[in-house]
Amino acid sequence: MSRILITGGAGFIGSNLADRLAGTGHDVVLMDTLARPGVERNLKWLLLRHRNRIRNLQTDVRDAAGVATAVADVDAVFHLAAQVAVTTSLSDPREDFDINLGGTLNVLEAARERRTPVIFASTNKVYGDLADVGLELVDDAWAPVDSGLRRAGVDERRPLDFHTPYGCSKGGADQYVLDYARSFGVPACVVRMSCIYGPRQMGTEDQGWVAHFLIRALNDERITLFGDGRQVRDILHVSDAVRAYVAALERIEGVSGRAFNLGGGPANAVSLRQLIAHIEGLIGRRADVVFEDWRAGDQRYFVADTSAARTALDLPAPIAWREGVADLARWLRSEGGLLNPPQTVAA
Repeated sequence: MSRILITGGAGFIGSNLADRLAGTGHDVVLMDTLARPGVERNLKWLLLRHRNRIRNLQTDVRDAAGVATAVADVDAVFHLAAQVAVTTSLSDPREDFDINLGGTLNVLEAARERRTPVIFASTNKVYGDLADVGLELVDDAWAPVDSGLRRAGVDERRPLDFHTPYGCSKGGADQYVLDYARSFGVPACVVRMSCIYGPRQMGTEDQGWVAHFLIRALNDERITLFGDGRQVRDILHVSDAVRAYVAALERIEGVSGRAFNLGGGPANAVSLRQLIAHIEGLIGRRADVVFEDWRAGDQRYFVADTSAARTALDLPAPIAWREGVADLARWLRSEGGLLNPPQTVAA
């Protein structure tokens, strides 16, 4: 079996991915500074389950020498470490740049010499705010006027249009990964994620909104919606995201140099208001909801066309969103300590 590095490996997606890889016999090296409140719980959980296969390097991706040392000792890299909040990027664009773009360049340079495979976690934010897409209200949710776009979602042919420092840093890193595959032959691909949710997500107001809404509702705490709450996203359960990442590594020679949109697709498209209504049904009471102004770079609509990823990676149909959100609610209730989490911006 292989030794695999996951940057940001104690985070939400990273810990689920590490659990899957260690559970199938791989040795997993995590690179995580544990800066985000709560992720130390994920690390403890991983060590209890896979003590002989998991180790964590408390190395920052901005440390080029530390990254080079880590990458030299592994067979593949999942690069998930990032500054993940648009709001934080607006308050500190330099740090956002250093982590997201500088950190990615450190990973790529470390991978270049040995042509170590790299799977990069990108974002749907590389497509901008989609302000040119005509929308109409359908069942309390924004939907494209164009029937083809409404039916299939946004595909990878959509022009890139970086908005906010976060969009620029992640978008720039996205393009560097693809170019290192083209220019240097590094086996690398990009996964442009829509909204991923599920167990081990420490959701805050700035990032991880599905878990954040559930945590607030379970605690009888106020939920703030920015904008009109009719924004639509396609949400994907983390187990389906992990399946896609593993498949990308298994097929890296065939998918190197490609970018894939990854989300729940049109069948799992839901507005914020619709999600809250479902949560109210799960908890048996009304949620306390207030509205604030729109936030910079917010998309009124984003649903991924995932057909390219499904075909290239041989992915099954994803978990239906209502079933997946109920699964997350059960996990949050079982992890009572996650309720009343530290109030902080995502980092």
